[in-house]
Amino acid sequence: MEQNLHTPASYDYRQYDRVWQRVAPGLEPYPDMKETEKRLAELRTAQGPAVPAMESTPLPEVPEGQLPGAEPDPCCMGTAAEELLEVLEGFIEVELADRRHYLALSRQAPAFARQQVRQLAEEAGCAARQLMAACYLITGECYRPAVECGRICLGRWCAAVRERYHAEACNGMNYLRAAESTTDPCLERLLTELGEASYRQADALLCLLQKSL
Repeated sequence: MEQNLHTPASYDYRQYDRVWQRVAPGLEPYPDMKETEKRLAELRTAQGPAVPAMESTPLPEVPEGQLPGAEPDPCCMGTAAEELLEVLEGFIEVELADRRHYLALSRQAPAFARQQVRQLAEEAGCAARQLMAACYLITGECYRPAVECGRICLGRWCAAVRERYHAEACNGMNYLRAAESTTDPCLERLLTELGEASYRQADALLCLLQKSL
């Protein structure tokens, strides 16, 4: 039979003494445990009053501008990148306009090209979001792009694909040119990646044009 293990302080020996006095008046109940409790009481008396627990000292508040990663002029997306802020905003508007053109183009594209044109629209939207994130890193403010609601007239399929090819090739050249003009390493990498992506999109449009002629 298992015995429940408790600390001596958890027992009220007066209740058990009354029971044992009726059962075995000459027997001392739990002598070892009562001796242990007596020794613990003597130790507590010798140690004196309990020392109150030390209160934790609150940490001093750190101003937001001094937090790690919130430096006034960080090595990336800082003052050097701010010099190209208007250029980045222009790229955002270009990418959003490209996205609208591709969505319109997908509605008149041949069946074999529709999915790829929709993918080009998605990539243009992703590039715009990357550039808006870069603007936020630089300024701490969200850029609000212009809202275009006008109707897009694309003309015939092959002519529209030709126009899109030249637009993407020019985007690639402009991205790489902007990357060369900045001394901010992170912004340079982002613009280089976007320029290379634009050239890949131009290659994809060239393939679509080859299949359409």
